[in-house]
Amino acid sequence: MTDSGGGSGAAAGAERSAPRRRGQGELEAQVLTVLRDAPAPVPVAWVQQRLGGGLAYTTVITILTRLYAKGAVARERGGRSFLWTAVADEAGLAALRMRKVLDAEADRKAVLASFVTALSPNDERLLRELLTEEGEDRPDGATEGGD
Repeated sequence: MTDSGGGSGAAAGAERSAPRRRGQGELEAQVLTVLRDAPAPVPVAWVQQRLGGGLAYTTVITILTRLYAKGAVARERGGRSFLWTAVADEAGLAALRMRKVLDAEADRKAVLASFVTALSPNDERLLRELLTEEGEDRPDGATEGGD
């Protein structure tokens, strides 16, 4: 038997040359990274070029529009199109996702309690430190958030 791979002929060659499909979250993170490295607000084509991988212009617009809806990027008119700027980093994008999930639930206390009890001891310690720092930063000791 001479076939040493998972296919033969042109089909096997096509599988090897096809670009790896990225997940939506991965592509969003890559777009944010490109925008954070931008010297100023940039057009879609600038982002598309730096992402590489042969992404369609419309795919990049779709990702930017989704990030805009999440509050992770800002846009301003630049002629007949938009110029884009990152306003969140990857951590900020993850926090926006977490907030969206929390906002969609009726029982915020139960969701937060379940989240906190599932944290590792190190993450729980880190969260306590962050909450302590946040409380110290507020002059009235008040906290934000819904009930």
